[in-house]
Amino acid sequence: MGLYLLDYGAGNVQSLANSINKLGHAFEWISSPEDFHKATSLIFPGVGAFESAIDGLISRGLYEPLREYIASGRPYFGICIGMQVLFRSSLESPTSTGLGIVPSDIGLFSNVDKSVPHMGWNSVEFLDPAETAHEGIDPAARYYFVHSFRAPYDWEHEDAAQWAHTTAQYGQDIFLATVRKGNVFACQFHPEKSGKAGLRVLDAWLRSSEAERATNPPTPRVARHPKPKDGFTKRVVACMDVRSNDAGDLVVTKGDQYDVRERTGADGVQAQAAGEVRNLGKPVALAARYYEEGADELCLMNITSFRHSPLLDQPMLAVVRAAAETVYVPLTIGGGIKDTVDPDGTPHSALEVAGTYFRAGADKVSIATEAVFAVEKMRARPSADGIGEGDGTSAIETIAHAYGRQAVVVSVDPRRVYVDPSYDGPYKDELVFGKPDGTEKERGKAWWYQCTVRGGREDRPLSVAQLVKGVEKLGAGEILLNSIDRDGTGLGFDLDLVALVRRSVRIPVVASSGAGRAAHFVEVFEKTGVEAALAAGIFHRREVGIDEVKAALTAADINVRTA
Repeated sequence: MGLYLLDYGAGNVQSLANSINKLGHAFEWISSPEDFHKATSLIFPGVGAFESAIDGLISRGLYEPLREYIASGRPYFGICIGMQVLFRSSLESPTSTGLGIVPSDIGLFSNVDKSVPHMGWNSVEFLDPAETAHEGIDPAARYYFVHSFRAPYDWEHEDAAQWAHTTAQYGQDIFLATVRKGNVFACQFHPEKSGKAGLRVLDAWLRSSEAERATNPPTPRVARHPKPKDGFTKRVVACMDVRSNDAGDLVVTKGDQYDVRERTGADGVQAQAAGEVRNLGKPVALAARYYEEGADELCLMNITSFRHSPLLDQPMLAVVRAAAETVYVPLTIGGGIKDTVDPDGTPHSALEVAGTYFRAGADKVSIATEAVFAVEKMRARPSADGIGEGDGTSAIETIAHAYGRQAVVVSVDPRRVYVDPSYDGPYKDELVFGKPDGTEKERGKAWWYQCTVRGGREDRPLSVAQLVKGVEKLGAGEILLNSIDRDGTGLGFDLDLVALVRRSVRIPVVASSGAGRAAHFVEVFEKTGVEAALAAGIFHRREVGIDEVKAALTAADINVRTA
């Protein structure tokens, strides 16, 4: 008898296991329906789509045993999809039937006043002010959310409202951050990805007695109306480009306009070992450092090893597993997320590759070159909106269907194509007209942004606006927006590019490439409204600290996570 974790077969459950291990608690996995009879406490974590979660429970014979377990009065802790399956249904999959424990339904965020998914750190608010420390939740802290569908707070209907424990606000939407009644406690946010604040929530539940876990009283009904400003924060992301150096070791490197090899020695002459890969540290050690320094999210981008056989790339898988053991914020993995064939002829789908990295500890996967090809393919199938139609087979579509669009990031690598200001070609509606921004050649010029593939080595006949609109329609949940022109320059983010992409889509955008000072983060958030901004080299070389960036953002009255 004891604590069990339920894995329905999808999503990053390893991070929760790592968190529980760190907190010093023992647990077992539910491996068969019979294990429910052994469990005295149960945690159901999950990242994924409502349909795949319900189908996974049913196909494994776990659906009814789970209902019976909850009905028995034994403690239950649901996380993300583990909370949403408690409801009757979800707009994400109207034909799928939830457990029906909570007499309400899951709806969809409005994207009229904000980007969807709700992806990032937000505050929560107790309905009962007397419970400001209950369940380890701190209303002054921020917790990590990543979801497109939410449980609305319907305080007028008593049967549903008595399940509400805390709420959160995103834009003008008020939704349930946690539910609690009797033996059930569940949260929409991910405590295992919410840093030290999230670990305290897990630890509080695990350290309480099983009798306490099973006797939560209903919360009083309270009318709640939207506030002028929500608690959503801007994210500061640290990115690590990982590749093998010439000795075969995995290192974190950084290029200048995508060139990662050394050009000169310390004295300005050609280095003795000409062309060596820049080595800025070990990926696991850097990931741990950035977590401690307050990064809101980490990206590991494998820029070489994935090209032939990602599932045989054991060193990178080991890096992901090791990083997930010490990092309790979201982790994105990029490189090789595509349909592949092993050297022995064994095929692997992009969905299988992504699933392997999720189960190793990744929370999101990043797709680059394959996304460009998928949009080119969809544009060959005309549609009324002019974007084209997917056929359901692309990596974006298959992964989003199984795990939800919030699990899919598309990394975009555009470069400027300069044209005469009188240009009247196919990209005339996307033209940016030159403004002085640090380089003389841009005065009086006009340009559009062309997409590239294979790390910027090949141009494609596709504009950045066409690409991001296409991947949004295919199911991507976030855009990681690079700039070949600005990469490694320290001149600041390409604000024209970022603004163009921000107004082209209704999903979150992460600005990347060009940051050289803390003020550049302030500038990109104030002038473009993006949800996150990323840097690499300046963090690796300690030229700018994450704490400096957040101090500058706070001074500019930009909401950031500080604990």
